[in-house]
Amino acid sequence: MNGPARVALSALSLLGAAALLAALPYVVGVDWRQIGGEISRLSPWELAALTALWLAGLWAYTFVLTASLPGLGHVHAFMLNAVGSAVSNLMPFGGAAGVAVTFAMCRGWGHRGTAIAVSTLVTGVWNVLARLLLPAVGVAALLAAGELPDRRMAAVAAVAAGVLAGCVVLLALVLRSETAARAVDRRLRAAASRLRGRARRTLMRADGAMLDVRGKAVGVLRTGWPGLTAGMAAYLLSQALLLAACLHVVGARAGFAEVVAVFAINRMLTIAVVTPSGAGISETGTAALLVHFGVAAGPAAAATVLYSFYTYAIEMPAGGLAWAGWILRGRHHKTPAMPTQRALVKK
Repeated sequence: MNGPARVALSALSLLGAAALLAALPYVVGVDWRQIGGEISRLSPWELAALTALWLAGLWAYTFVLTASLPGLGHVHAFMLNAVGSAVSNLMPFGGAAGVAVTFAMCRGWGHRGTAIAVSTLVTGVWNVLARLLLPAVGVAALLAAGELPDRRMAAVAAVAAGVLAGCVVLLALVLRSETAARAVDRRLRAAASRLRGRARRTLMRADGAMLDVRGKAVGVLRTGWPGLTAGMAAYLLSQALLLAACLHVVGARAGFAEVVAVFAINRMLTIAVVTPSGAGISETGTAALLVHFGVAAGPAAAATVLYSFYTYAIEMPAGGLAWAGWILRGRHHKTPAMPTQRALVKK
């Protein structure tokens, strides 16, 4: 895709997200005046508390990044997360542009290209696994509260749990032994031989990928998986608490199980690539689900808009400030040299 086409696609995607967000109140039967009235009643202390929860979540995610990239400090990780999130929030399939920005920033700090690639791979896997796990967690919370989910929600959770289980098993086998990695590569080649066209070419290009992934990632995962897992858990917990706080400050009444379920579906919907970070799609789905659980339409829409502000809108100016900080100062601050990836694997 050439440059003008990419710009046009991004513009259309942003317009689609804006249209969905503009229509959000009418999905649940309120208007923007009512939403504005709900939010305008918030006190400065409540806004400060919500902002603190948002910042706590960003800081928690720095532990994921520092565990995946040896030598990366928490301040640099904070900047990296802010800039990457801002880029992803501005365009569909923004993850690719975010990776490019990540490489530029980390290379400016003196990290090796191979180490950056491994960090991107590992954090990507942890993010996908976490989002696949969330719907199953949400359904489990509803079951524990005695609220049986409808068939559609149960189907989403079942599919997500199945995909998660398959990914975890495959990842564990590949990382456990070179023999398993070679077996996966053989299966990929066998599958490619029975296909035609683009699918065949894609799988054939993946020849040797499992061995390459294992060789590069095993050293980081061997020592960094506790930090990756704890950091991701703390990040998701802080985001769930932020949603609960948004509901509380606007007077929306929802039980613990319902909040967990709504949070899980909200985060799952952010994977949608039709709009940047699923903007508009995740908000309308969240508001509708809150109303389905008995939350009044006005507070449900207001809490959703408030939560979207902290998990989407505010990340763009924050990322811009972090990028400016990197340009003006951070890019010239080199990170001490770290052991090569090969040395990490041998240990």
